[in-house]
Amino acid sequence: MTSRHEDGPPHALPPAEHTDGHLDANAAGGALREIFTVDLTAAAGTCVGCAHAFILAQALLYTQAPGLVGRCPSCEDVVFRLVRAPDRAWLDLRGVTCLEFALPEPPTI
Repeated sequence: MTSRHEDGPPHALPPAEHTDGHLDANAAGGALREIFTVDLTAAAGTCVGCAHAFILAQALLYTQAPGLVGRCPSCEDVVFRLVRAPDRAWLDLRGVTCLEFALPEPPTI
């Protein structure tokens, strides 16, 4: 039983409010869509392994894998993995504690 929700992917159910007051993450669909339209290579991150702060474009990129593997420029721990298929992608950022990036200017009317 799936449906399309305005802020979520085509297979997402409408956000459900739970008894403790939280919503399910479908409610973040619009905000996540906005964020992932930016160039993440310009984002600042911090390596989980060594706490080195760096710009994602400075990561050491390895392409001889099923996808792309980015490693910390300081300790060489894996900071991200990106695997693509014709109709989807998998992004693993568990090697970065946080990403900071500028949002595009909103369109003017």
